[in-house]
Amino acid sequence: MNELELVERAKNGDTKAFEELVNQTKDKIYNLGLRILGNKEDAADLLQETYIKAYESLPKFEGRSSFSTWLYRIATNFALMKLRKEKYKKISIDELKEKTDGTYKMDISDWTSNPYFYYKNEELKEVLNEAINSLPPKYKTVFILHDIEGLSIQEISEILSLSIPTTKTRIHRSRLYLREKLSEYFKKKEN
Repeated sequence: MNELELVERAKNGDTKAFEELVNQTKDKIYNLGLRILGNKEDAADLLQETYIKAYESLPKFEGRSSFSTWLYRIATNFALMKLRKEKYKKISIDELKEKTDGTYKMDISDWTSNPYFYYKNEELKEVLNEAINSLPPKYKTVFILHDIEGLSIQEISEILSLSIPTTKTRIHRSRLYLREKLSEYFKKKEN
């Protein structure tokens, strides 16, 4: 049974259909929560809150987007609310530019010499995770949704209620920030 049929059955009170929708999407929602919030407990809470909200709001679901996009929106909103409640330091574009001296370095380290070695390198994975976690929430969210979860710019725009140009800009800025962080790591490795 496809997603649309399951949604219609769930809207008509079929709890088995909703259970099947949960089973089809729970791993993606959990992983999204884990990546945005950074720990298993918060990701599990996010998963539960997302499906409770989805179940309560299912009669209002109009199908203008796919069910999974709608779930991503709910989960992302919960994650961002949690980050705001925990008073994670917000950073403005000016502060981001200040951290990078307002310029983006053009001398980028060559990462291609041994990709297999770098892929297997646990230290690199840790540095990458730290760099992603150091992104301001609005950049971290779009980076995770686009580059890790593989969602399209259109889907991300819908999920976050952003314009397409704003979404593209945030993706670009998150990548520049990460590139600079990772270039610092590779320069240290070269020395």
